[in-house]
Amino acid sequence: MHVVLGVAGGIAAYKAALLLRLLKESGHDVTVVPTASALRFVGEPTWAALSGRPVATDVWTDVHEVPHVRIGQSADLVIVAPATADLLAKAAAGLADDLLTNTLLTARCPVVLAPAMHTEMWEHPATQANVETLTSRGIHVVPPASGRLTGVDTGPGRMPEPVDLFAICQRELERGRTTEAAEPAPARRRDLAGLRIVVTAGGTREPIDPVRFLGNRSSGKQGIAIAAAAAERGAQVRLVLAHVDVEPPHGVEVARVSSALELQEATRAALEGADVLIMAAAVADFRPASVAQSKIKKSHDPGDPDAAPSIELVRNPDILAGIVRDRGDETRPVIVGFAAETGDDSGSVLELGRAKLLRKGCDLLVVNEVGVDKTFGLDENTVHILRRGEDDPIADVGPAGKDVIAHAVLDAVRDATAVSDTRRTPA
Repeated sequence: MHVVLGVAGGIAAYKAALLLRLLKESGHDVTVVPTASALRFVGEPTWAALSGRPVATDVWTDVHEVPHVRIGQSADLVIVAPATADLLAKAAAGLADDLLTNTLLTARCPVVLAPAMHTEMWEHPATQANVETLTSRGIHVVPPASGRLTGVDTGPGRMPEPVDLFAICQRELERGRTTEAAEPAPARRRDLAGLRIVVTAGGTREPIDPVRFLGNRSSGKQGIAIAAAAAERGAQVRLVLAHVDVEPPHGVEVARVSSALELQEATRAALEGADVLIMAAAVADFRPASVAQSKIKKSHDPGDPDAAPSIELVRNPDILAGIVRDRGDETRPVIVGFAAETGDDSGSVLELGRAKLLRKGCDLLVVNEVGVDKTFGLDENTVHILRRGEDDPIADVGPAGKDVIAHAVLDAVRDATAVSDTRRTPA
């Protein structure tokens, strides 16, 4: 795929060199378009050496090839990292006074901007208005990270790490490959704007003693992919996070928990004013009846060297069913459950999923087959999305990347919230 990497004039330009390497190592053809200011931070030879291509620096070089039009037209993805306050302002106003801003105007592919600037500049009303304008046009503006800035300053405005930006690039390129027949990405990307979505992710851990716990194989990847995709599509996202193997996405509010009881409390708190709940966490069905205050020791009984303690279990609350019950006759929040099934003598994965949907009473249920070397910890999944009152799945997706699954789930959520709005409208 052909990626254009724009680099604006900020100290974080050095990080863009690491992003360039990641893109090249994954097999993408990358054209680097730095601004004149960016070249004062990282020189042209560095970009040329890392990309293996001549560096496009101004509209006058190779003018017979019309680079100010050709570069944007031929791109599968344009990412600008760092995107300074000046670059955001120019892009929002449609200015085109150099090769990079010309490229942004001619690109008809997904565009990602990764802002990096001091906190005061990021929080200024002018910058926030520019971001709102850009996102309304379908441009993906990645919220900056919070951390150490230039000098001694600390706060929001730090450019996200190259590995995180690389993952976003891969998602945008993957979406382009797998949704050719779907609606255009810019039209879909902001279709969840105005929605407040709560996502739970990861596996709970139920303590046995200070060092041991009961857990499960969930990596949290699917829930985190849903949270990231929802934020990209304009939703305000609250993520209730149990144990995960990956970092949460930027731009979402995170509440970390450990046990099922903690997850229940945090989810109920996060639901205040929410429009949608997506329960993707793998919640333990049982927990120890009591937790030892010190580490449980092995038996040293010489008469029974194989002795082991008995651990009494009690059932955890059914968080999903409880929230459905508390919602009553209201239409919000729209509630989405997940059914991780292995299938058994009593029924297939899909049959067990249908029974769970009937039992739980949620609006949508995402059913997938799990087990050793299936789904947990992997980057691909296959799911069947069921809707309450219908026997046949409204979507069968996969095998596909969990990012693709995430967007399929959110497509169903979008449709369900539209139905919910219709039911809420007074006759």
